[in-house]
Amino acid sequence: MSAVYTAVATSTGEGRAGGRVATDDAVLDLTLAVPPAMGGPGGGTNPEQLFAAGWAACFHSALKGVAAAARTPIRDSAVVAEVGILPDGSGGYTLEAALRVELGGVDQETAERLVAQAHQVCPYSNATRDNIEVTLETTVG
Repeated sequence: MSAVYTAVATSTGEGRAGGRVATDDAVLDLTLAVPPAMGGPGGGTNPEQLFAAGWAACFHSALKGVAAAARTPIRDSAVVAEVGILPDGSGGYTLEAALRVELGGVDQETAERLVAQAHQVCPYSNATRDNIEVTLETTVG
């Protein structure tokens, strides 16, 4: 199969330590910075924030899609993605993630079923499955 869409982004300069990242269409053009929590100056975004933003948006779309396919109306939905970077014990780093999903219009059981289904179809979830620890939390409002 061929890709339906391919995003193209280029990192230049010093990578996460003051470099830049931009997409080929120039819609995204950002300065990168090491966050203070990692000993850096902050003042720019970082790869973990970009990954969290992409995953949150993608998962939210997957959630809306599975709810529509199940003819289950939901309202006031939001997905908060938290992506942490941690040492892997062998000199490198790995990621961990938590997806905190909030939605209304359904009971807790239905909400959890929809979130589980979204986790099966979301490309970010599929790409990370069995590679990093992912926690799902579903809250009905």
